[in-house]
Amino acid sequence: MIKESLEQVQNKITAACERVGRDPSEVTLIAVSKTKPNATLMEAYQAGARVFGENKVQELVGKIEALPSDIEWHMIGHLQRNKVKYIAGKVAMIHSVDSFRLAEEINIQAKKRGIIIPILIEVNIGEENSKFGVLAEDTPELVRQAAELDGISIKGLMTIAPYVVDPEENRPLFHKIKDLSLDIEREKLDNVSMHVLSMGMTNDYEVAVEEGATMVRVGTAIFGERDYNKG
Repeated sequence: MIKESLEQVQNKITAACERVGRDPSEVTLIAVSKTKPNATLMEAYQAGARVFGENKVQELVGKIEALPSDIEWHMIGHLQRNKVKYIAGKVAMIHSVDSFRLAEEINIQAKKRGIIIPILIEVNIGEENSKFGVLAEDTPELVRQAAELDGISIKGLMTIAPYVVDPEENRPLFHKIKDLSLDIEREKLDNVSMHVLSMGMTNDYEVAVEEGATMVRVGTAIFGERDYNKG
């Protein structure tokens, strides 16, 4: 079941790329495995998935310890500063940097370990009160500030678009994020590349790919509905 679901998502990503003349290899599928047991993740792993995203630090750390070492882990959920030390050096990328203070803490933990941690700046593109992220107009300034920290490397932007029934409603927002990334790229800041656009989830990832996403975070379409009764 998971194998078929994974293939279906990958096929839809390929089709979305073909519609707009993109190379499907430009898009990384992140299997969002929050609340799912390790056995379920192993099913996806055996079906070929190697990139997984988690929302909670405790769950992420437990899965890193229990699952194969060649999995690439991404921290995609809201991150508190006091939890950074637990994942520094263990994840390929932190997607959810939404303040300079958080960037500073990641920098501190990176320096302690003698590493550079790749990050994305989270943008609240829909300006929703219920979502984390910096507003679009404040994003360039946060990028400029964080770029001064040499223990991190800014790789691009991330957004969680509003939940909508019709994914076309989010197309203008994805387009806006792409434009924002291009504006920032034009500044040619040291320590900043805008090669990564992490946007699009189960209900709208095809539209996100058509608008330039290089990473899509898909959970439900691969694993089924989340079970919040599991730890």
